[in-house]
Amino acid sequence: MPDQTMAAGFAAAFLAYAVVEGAPRDGLLAACALTEDDLTDQDRRIPVASYEALIAAGIKATGDTSLLLRHVLESQLETMSIVGQIVHASASFPHSLVQLNRYARLMADVPIPGGRDRFELVREGEAVWLVDHRPSDGTWMATEASFARFISEFRRSAPEHPFEQALEVTYAPPPHANRYPELFGVPVSFRTTRNALRINPVWLDETFDGGKDYVFGVFTRHADSLMEDLATNDTVRSAVEAHILADLHEGTLSMDRIARDLGMSRQTLYRRLKDEGVSFAQVHDDLRRRMAMDYLNARKVSVGETAYLLGFSEASAFVRAFRRWTGVSPTAWLGN
Repeated sequence: MPDQTMAAGFAAAFLAYAVVEGAPRDGLLAACALTEDDLTDQDRRIPVASYEALIAAGIKATGDTSLLLRHVLESQLETMSIVGQIVHASASFPHSLVQLNRYARLMADVPIPGGRDRFELVREGEAVWLVDHRPSDGTWMATEASFARFISEFRRSAPEHPFEQALEVTYAPPPHANRYPELFGVPVSFRTTRNALRINPVWLDETFDGGKDYVFGVFTRHADSLMEDLATNDTVRSAVEAHILADLHEGTLSMDRIARDLGMSRQTLYRRLKDEGVSFAQVHDDLRRRMAMDYLNARKVSVGETAYLLGFSEASAFVRAFRRWTGVSPTAWLGN
């Protein structure tokens, strides 16, 4: 499967911020295997893994785990992605959220379970919550950054109507949780069942001053062209893996269901995967192998937890599969 990719504009902006904070530019680029040329065009695609490595290197160099969060709160989305320009040319917040979901892939490839939109507005009595359906791996970085982006844009554009009111996150308090009151400015609940930001209901009805049909049309035409380019580079295998990844923990996955989600018959999916030189079972097995390496190398979860996340009914079954993939046990792998 091709690496998940994202817009280079985000990496370029974070790199510049980290350098101002004292990190060495050349060292950061070397750590993430990117060049200056890779970052000259904000719409250019770079591996998500490179961006993550850049963030990790920036945090290590500065010793500040809140580096990404502070960067997001102090930066502007429209300087990094065409999606930011579309959002600011939208007519209202609900309208901008539709565009954000529509063009989210231009910012980064993020598979969402069940083909749902990434962001959803949910009413609970008098409260309105912005729910992020991005699959949670128990870490804080991506979730806090996504909500900080919303907060940042509204603080800058419309300080007269505070956007944020409360935050719920599934992860445990990060090392910089003591800075949350200063940075987020709202009550934060950790280890909850969802990632959601309670927002000011006034923004369901307020219109954006910057909403202009002509400008909006110019930006969306450019974005549609970029989306077409991404679709051209897609493979059936990458589409299958994106759907499998969201439900990998379930174990046995139905090829019929995946085919249905992709809008084709089982026979058509079988034939198109065969044309790419793989079978459905091989795609599933290889995805498990790569995710196992990611989980164990990051040392964020135990062997037993990795087995669960990959959909193995027992840890012993995962150990046997791992030996088949690598020739050693997960414990021996971790000891290397």
